[in-house]
Amino acid sequence: MEIVHIYTRRRSDFGRPCYFSDRPAEVCVDIQPDPSLAEAFMLRCPVDTPVQHGSEMSEHEVNTERVEVETRGVNHVEGGWPKDINPQEMEQTARFRKKVEKEENYVNTIVHLGTLMEHCVRQNNAIDIYEEYFGEEEEAEMEDEAPSAKTINVIRDPNITKRTAAHLSWHPDRCKKLAVAYSCLEFQQSTEDMSLDSYIWDLENPNKPQLVLKPSSPLVSLEYNPKDAHILVGGCYNGQLAYWDTRKGGLPVEVSTVEASHRDPVYGAIWLQSKTGTECFSASTDGQVLWWDIRKLSEPTETLVLDITRQGLLENALGAITLEFEPTMPTKFMVGTEQGIVITCNRKAKTPPEKIAGTYSGHHGPVYALTRNPLYPKIFLTVGDWTARIWSEEAKESSIMWTKYHLSYLTAGCWSTVRPAVFFTTKMDGTLDVWDFLFKQNDPSLSLKICDEPLSSLRLQDNGCIVGCGSKLGTVTLLEISSGLCTLQRNEKNLANAMFERETKREKILEARHREMRLKERARSEGQDAEAEEILEESPQEALDRAQKEFFEVIEAELQRRARAEARHLDGKVKKRAGEEAVVQGEESELPKYEEESEEKDAAKE
Repeated sequence: MEIVHIYTRRRSDFGRPCYFSDRPAEVCVDIQPDPSLAEAFMLRCPVDTPVQHGSEMSEHEVNTERVEVETRGVNHVEGGWPKDINPQEMEQTARFRKKVEKEENYVNTIVHLGTLMEHCVRQNNAIDIYEEYFGEEEEAEMEDEAPSAKTINVIRDPNITKRTAAHLSWHPDRCKKLAVAYSCLEFQQSTEDMSLDSYIWDLENPNKPQLVLKPSSPLVSLEYNPKDAHILVGGCYNGQLAYWDTRKGGLPVEVSTVEASHRDPVYGAIWLQSKTGTECFSASTDGQVLWWDIRKLSEPTETLVLDITRQGLLENALGAITLEFEPTMPTKFMVGTEQGIVITCNRKAKTPPEKIAGTYSGHHGPVYALTRNPLYPKIFLTVGDWTARIWSEEAKESSIMWTKYHLSYLTAGCWSTVRPAVFFTTKMDGTLDVWDFLFKQNDPSLSLKICDEPLSSLRLQDNGCIVGCGSKLGTVTLLEISSGLCTLQRNEKNLANAMFERETKREKILEARHREMRLKERARSEGQDAEAEEILEESPQEALDRAQKEFFEVIEAELQRRARAEARHLDGKVKKRAGEEAVVQGEESELPKYEEESEEKDAAKE
């Protein structure tokens, strides 16, 4: 038997919300019992029926995205006022309060609400729901943990002819994407069939690039726009600058003209902090720094020649290898050069010579990495030749701290975004070093052998936990750093600041001492130069006679010194012998005197 209940509804009522109400039960279908069916049943005796008193459960797992919770304030506006009263007018609110306070129900209502409010306040004071009970134990466990890192992903160049992973850039909003610039930096080793493409990789699917960037020349640098994550700017090997919009595909939206671009590879391209978010600047080994607006790449908006003699001549300019820009200091930037000199520049200076504010010299080769400390912008790190050096803007002549000289050349470096005294360096032998200068300065806290080929690039995520290392053969290795190296320790900021200030003060004292010694040496050299001029005026015979005279004077002085020494030696021996004789005579004279004294004492006793 099929039971069907049909109800009708007008088409205009579809989509309306349901309104439920209480009503008595209503019988829709009533099936009366059939006595004839009872005869068909057979009784079973006995009947055993097991019963399990428990509900069946099923287990299911799902990998969900982590929910990021942040604290936000609430803009509370005072309410409860009648419509005819403006809460902003003090007179109206005061008059209304006086009127309400005179009512009879006001006191009773306040007393009733007061007891409820007191109960709620007592509940809140009884338990602190935000109290952390085991925070100290977690910190102690974290301190005891040894520094370590584990490989979480490896991304390889999909082309047959491998190229160098020259530059890495993390997606600014979600660190699940990584843009890698691939290029062959050795011109003689490039081949005709070598690919020009660079890629954007999705870390959740690393087997295939998410987007292929197709420049006109291999990319040496590539950087995400921090304000618009869909836009990237890239510096090419032929000196051009291009930008991409990932929503429009892999071809560049616009490329700078060859005539107005750099003459050498663009090793640095950084976005500026501007209202439009379209301004950037680039540096190259041709000795120029150019400012651009990607809305018009036909020509740069501004040009600076890196001539430290401040003459503005391009033939005297130093080639730029790396750029550094701190958003908190929008007018300042720094350039690392091929000659091992770091140039500090001020963009807002009035004349081009004044834009070069100063220089720091301390490396024997090109400065491959130059980054400011994210927590202390006046402290910056440079990597070049066989060392990594920490500098302070207040000490101009030398670095305040440095690592030991390694056996392999250093290629890249960066600060930790979380801990102020931790930084990373890569070497030509494929090793990644993690330094913690607050606890150990002679050796790295963690040294990892990433690959056999040289490492060429290094980039750390903003959370400080994952670091990417690019190699010469295009392999990008992603490592997750242990929590001890990417979690701010207790009182670490104050200790790191004290360390940097102490070393800066020490370096200033040494600079003052060296400056004083140089002044004395200069004065002495000027005096020697005057004597040398007098000597040059002598004839050869006079010079020979003067040399002989000085020679004999030296010999005579030496003979006199030896004679005086021998005389002092003999005199000392004579005095010593005379003293010994005097001591012996004194002992003999004291003996009879002692005997006389003993006789006098015996007579007195009698």
